[in-house]
Amino acid sequence: MILLDGSSLTLDALAAIAHRDERVALAPDAIVRVRASRAVIDRHAAAGTPVYGVNTGFGALADVAIPAGDLAALQLNLIRSHAAGVTEPLPVPVVRALIALRANVLAKGFSGIRLETLEALLALLNAGVHPRIPSRGSVGASGDLAPLAHLALVLVGEGEVLGEMSGADALARAGLRPVTLAAKEGLALINGTQASTATLGLAVIAAGRLARVADIAAALSIDALRGSMHPFEARIHAARPVPGQMASAANLWTLLQGSAINHSHEHCGKVQDAYALRCTPQVHGSAREAVAFARRIAEIDANSATDNPMVFADSGDVVSGGNFHGAVVALAADTLTIGVAQIATISERRTDRLMNPHESGLPPFLVHQSGLNSGLMMAHVTAAALTSEIKTLAHPAGVDTIPTSAGREDHVSMSMGAALKAARAVELAEHVLAVELLAACQAIDLLAPLTTTAPLESVRRAIRASVPTLDVDRPPSADIVEIVTLITSGALVNACGACKIDLE
Repeated sequence: MILLDGSSLTLDALAAIAHRDERVALAPDAIVRVRASRAVIDRHAAAGTPVYGVNTGFGALADVAIPAGDLAALQLNLIRSHAAGVTEPLPVPVVRALIALRANVLAKGFSGIRLETLEALLALLNAGVHPRIPSRGSVGASGDLAPLAHLALVLVGEGEVLGEMSGADALARAGLRPVTLAAKEGLALINGTQASTATLGLAVIAAGRLARVADIAAALSIDALRGSMHPFEARIHAARPVPGQMASAANLWTLLQGSAINHSHEHCGKVQDAYALRCTPQVHGSAREAVAFARRIAEIDANSATDNPMVFADSGDVVSGGNFHGAVVALAADTLTIGVAQIATISERRTDRLMNPHESGLPPFLVHQSGLNSGLMMAHVTAAALTSEIKTLAHPAGVDTIPTSAGREDHVSMSMGAALKAARAVELAEHVLAVELLAACQAIDLLAPLTTTAPLESVRRAIRASVPTLDVDRPPSADIVEIVTLITSGALVNACGACKIDLE
């Protein structure tokens, strides 16, 4: 059980909620804050003074006063009108992360939501009721209005859930009652960056794993290509102390210790290796820095109040602001995508060198009887295609802005687009690394009886348990997918468990 208090939710905990169905509940101090902020809203609603989101219209209609008798209808109309999302729905893990993040933000006590409404949101998550939330339709200001509105629709007994069922039927099946919204509650449910941050947060977790696997894949390739270990000496990287670079260099140095393959070429006379080998720590290190930056921003935003207006229970004020603007989330997502592109581009170059007999000293495309067999020729083409797509995704979304809401919302963040691109880039890069691992293991096999290091041999065996050595041509697609599964499950990182390297 994970307690949501609005300030201590980590991305690792978010991943447990998203991927492992961890249950959630409100922390006791959060309950106190939620009740206090709701009391402020109730006082303002009773007084009748104009307060944005309580008794006024929204966006460009903020100057329109709403009679007291229409306040509940105002909130329901807000949810219905803002559920304008289109295209494919967000996957279940992202939906679960989104619900958890919105609940965590509401637990901070700056939203003015009723406790029973927040508890209904948590019940939705714990019951496994996953709203169908279209992935497109948010510009990241005023937050992710459309995605969150599709979530709120199910909470009030409308909309759809994943699995082709109506929201009303899904609630009934789970034994839950629809919520009747009170003043400001519709706005409290949809005003924030939680769709962007959920998408980014899970992409950050996956990108961190990707960075770990990238070092492992690179070590296998460098060993198979009989590259020098000396570029990974700690003294080189201490002279340029970028933390990610030093960590990657230490990983490579440790993973390559004791290789019979590398030892056989220790005095081969080669002066320098190509950049795709020699500069791996610098490139992987830059990606690690991007992941670290994106993780820091995602964890901050996961525990931040992104509402408008903000309710301050200590003073009784309701103040309009702009915390819903997703600029910082967009910047983090764009940076993450650029970092992932670095991993993919250098991985593809190492794969290319493994394919080329003039570089590898091995049979063309890593198969005996080349010509009769095409070997891994097309697997490399797939890696090249995916890498090219990642490069196009690396163009930043956050530099764009299109004014909306009759000019009232005249600068928007495009944070959702940036986060979706980051998630897609990570998914594609997992396949690029899978191709490199496929090729590197094949190269190691061809170098027998020379052997690689113990941790790298553990990785090779983990792959060979489900992907046999290529003796004659077969479709490589299933092999690539199998290795991706080993990457995403953490099996390949775990295979290096005996090697005490810094995998963070």
